[in-house]
Amino acid sequence: MLIRTRSQHPVQPSEITPSAAFGRRREILRAATAAGLLPVAAALARPARANPAPQRLEAGPSPLSTDEPRTSYEDVTSYNNFYEFGTGKDDPSRHAHQMPTRPWTISIEGAVAKPGVYDIDTLLGLASLEERVYRMRCVEGWSMVIPWVGYSLSELVRRVEPRGDAKYIEFATLADEASMPGLRTRVLLWPYVEGLRMDEAMHPLALLCFGLYGDVLPGQNGAPVRIVVPWKYGFKSGKSLVAIRFVEKQPMTSWHIAAPHEYGFYSNVNPDVPHPRWSQATERRIGEDGFLSRKRKTLMFNGYAEQVASLYAGMDLRRQF
Repeated sequence: MLIRTRSQHPVQPSEITPSAAFGRRREILRAATAAGLLPVAAALARPARANPAPQRLEAGPSPLSTDEPRTSYEDVTSYNNFYEFGTGKDDPSRHAHQMPTRPWTISIEGAVAKPGVYDIDTLLGLASLEERVYRMRCVEGWSMVIPWVGYSLSELVRRVEPRGDAKYIEFATLADEASMPGLRTRVLLWPYVEGLRMDEAMHPLALLCFGLYGDVLPGQNGAPVRIVVPWKYGFKSGKSLVAIRFVEKQPMTSWHIAAPHEYGFYSNVNPDVPHPRWSQATERRIGEDGFLSRKRKTLMFNGYAEQVASLYAGMDLRRQF
């Protein structure tokens, strides 16, 4: 007697996407969306799938980049502030591999016409990636020059169509006790929350970032997606984002909650406003200057004054720090 058994692989050959089309899937998606064949909301709101993360990110050069010497990949990925993994500079690189980055979604919430839960790979395909070489400064007085890979945050903001009452954007980051040992400490209230004024978020220098040095973001640098705001101190650039909220009132950010007399909402690099416990007038460039070498003078807005100073016209930058 002939017994028919169910195939372990019931997918028909006609259902299999050709490899050439799969390799061009982001290009095809962008073209379809631009042509109106695929509504933006539908293009974004895809269910998360456990696809492997890409290893490399192809990106064109950006005219917004600085031409300063770059900090080495080794230093960029081994000397980090990411308190969810610990307060030591090497804690993130030792622990971040425990954080899964696929599947991954970001929830877009609040005062927008197109809220939803968006898959990370769909976000990757929304716009052409650029390499942006930016100075990034930490509040403790050290800095790096990093070639980030991403696109202007404004690209995403425009697509989700903020309403008129959306004055600020709040960013919430992952808080996963299983992979983030730093959450057991009481350094901050978790999850970590940061925010920008809407015009800051729409500035072309503000970056939705997916990689660095042509690679996908390592966990210790904020995988799989983070914000980069180069004229502000590094803690303003939220890592490992899970939610972006469009709100009417200024968000209560994590460091401002923890120490409001030390960390204001704006956190622009301003050498004339010292931190209560140390000077902000000079900085040490990681990988370039030894601890005994002469430090660099800190630049207003981290060297981006020409591009962003107009955002703060009429403000008292000593009081609104």
